Amino acid sequence: MSARATWRRRAGAVAVILAVGGAAGCQRSGGLVGKRAPEFSLTDLSGHAVRLANLRGRIVFLNVWATWCEPCRDEMPSMQSLYERLRGPDFEILAVSADQGDRQLVERFVRELGLTFPVLLDPDLQIPDRYGVTGYPETFLLDRNGRIVAHEIGPRDWDSRESHAAFQRLLERGEWPGL
Repeated sequence: MSARATWRRRAGAVAVILAVGGAAGCQRSGGLVGKRAPEFSLTDLSGHAVRLANLRGRIVFLNVWATWCEPCRDEMPSMQSLYERLRGPDFEILAVSADQGDRQLVERFVRELGLTFPVLLDPDLQIPDRYGVTGYPETFLLDRNGRIVAHEIGPRDWDSRESHAAFQRLLERGEWPGL
């Protein structure tokens, strides 16, 4: 099975799980698209506070994940590739770990996968609560004004040709065409 087929199968499985779980959870989080992203301040792995408000003016890729989540692990290399391609004054990735315990576990995960984008710790699960996260991974894309333009449930291949084109459109026109 090709890598693309594997991504589609996994994303479909997550959608089925969410559909069986009920639409209420999906509506709660999906209702944020078009609205200002809920503010937060979390600590990164270096101990520095990261405030969402300080990233206004940039496109923000906000991913919520956990070390025990296999689809999250599968998605991370494509996020790293996207970060390497787009990082700079116009784009930022924030990967929020929903792991509630061992910080060292998160650090090992990041080292093992060679991740260089900011990883934030959320032991109190502020982000899943404020953003209505229904499972992991989930990604919220914020425009330069801090509005959520997309909410992607489940893993994606962020390093695909389609993804690159979509992000270019978001960066240049402020529009998210979807994947």
